[in-house]
Amino acid sequence: MTRIVQLEEKSILGKIRNGEIDAAMLSTTSLVDDIILTMHEKEILPCLKDGFLDKRADNTTIPFYLVMALAIAAKMRVHTSLTKIPVALTSHRTICALGYSLWDNKRDLKRGLMSEGALRFIIDKYTHEDFITGYIDTVQKHIMPKLDLVSHIHILDCTKLAVNLKNENYEGSAVARDNSNRRSRGYKLATLRGIVGDSGIIEDISFGAMNIDDRKLSEEMLKTTPVLKQGDILINDKGFMSRDMLNHLKSVRGVDTYVPLKKNMEAYEVAVSQAKMINKWMTHPNKKRKGQKITFVPNLEKHWRSNNPKGDVPINGCVVWDTVTDEYFVFITTDTDRSAKQIVQTYELRPEIEEDYRQLKDFWKIADFKSTKLHTILFHIVCVLLGYLFFQLYTMMPEGEEYAGKSLPVAVQYYQPVPSPYVVIYSGDVFGVLHFHEIMKIYAEPDLPPNAKRVLDEVIGEL
Repeated sequence: MTRIVQLEEKSILGKIRNGEIDAAMLSTTSLVDDIILTMHEKEILPCLKDGFLDKRADNTTIPFYLVMALAIAAKMRVHTSLTKIPVALTSHRTICALGYSLWDNKRDLKRGLMSEGALRFIIDKYTHEDFITGYIDTVQKHIMPKLDLVSHIHILDCTKLAVNLKNENYEGSAVARDNSNRRSRGYKLATLRGIVGDSGIIEDISFGAMNIDDRKLSEEMLKTTPVLKQGDILINDKGFMSRDMLNHLKSVRGVDTYVPLKKNMEAYEVAVSQAKMINKWMTHPNKKRKGQKITFVPNLEKHWRSNNPKGDVPINGCVVWDTVTDEYFVFITTDTDRSAKQIVQTYELRPEIEEDYRQLKDFWKIADFKSTKLHTILFHIVCVLLGYLFFQLYTMMPEGEEYAGKSLPVAVQYYQPVPSPYVVIYSGDVFGVLHFHEIMKIYAEPDLPPNAKRVLDEVIGEL
């Protein structure tokens, strides 16, 4: 039976002396444990309780936020299997701070403290929409206000999450073709990344099948998300380009957009033609872009019209000339107070979200699904995103500032584990943490029953 076990140091001593030990785990320090402990101390973990409603019976013994916290820790360790969730934390300091752990008295540490069936029973109480809404509410309504995080520059993008093309059992998936006409099956995730200081957080998401157009997937999010505020900046790519959306964001929400133009557009052709005619080129502000020059081109709004031209907001552009390849690129914005240099410098913040996706796919394994059920897939995705968020938050805090600017894989390499002589012991409904020396003293007690000594022999031998 799966149950929650509470920290009870006094009763665990009596259980040890009676030989009532179900399992034991040697405490080891890790960066993941440090991050979860910091999130607990900063009162971030309770935000999970506020963001994800517990949909089970009132007399339930396992708080759902605890399952979420352990699942997030598991994703940070790149454990995609559900059975790895209960053993995701290994430091006695973190486990004791939480005051709870999870245990299945018919299992052992080698198989995981909680069965996959038991975890699925909990997850099955939720729909995929519950997890999406839970992530958004946790971040926007609880974490960001608690830490006073406000972003004024946002980056929009989509990524594809591919699954086995031949497996039609993935719920809600679809087949789509890429620019090379190659077919793939899966899903699509749209994210809004807010830049906060020298870092950033994924502050809003939208999810759908792979064949949904990027603009359609993100449209409702852009129109309703509270993270976009008057005077903010939105940076996005060509796939999201819509004159109507530019007009709406500027006129209704007071948000300025930065976006590149496609080469087959009239506004692109006019901008390049005017740039050549003006012929007043400046050096590209990014020193890495050697051989590139820029110039300012105003009043491009008449060359990119919507179905309601009277509502079209003004747009200016920056033309980038690559003198090495003799190619031209045009970046436009609805903020008509920006210079060419400011336009291109702002747009060059966009690769940050591409790095997010690279890390989420390559290291965090966000598309490594162990189930074809849509709600289980979203549980995995949301836990990965929360793990990524926790790491970003950790680097903004004094406890983790040494890892600022580093990815989690790099940070793990820099981390120096500290040997820990503590053992976490599970027995029935309780667990305790004992120093290894304390266990040896109990083992040496002359009146210790033989069965208790035999159990200690087995436990110590497996550590």
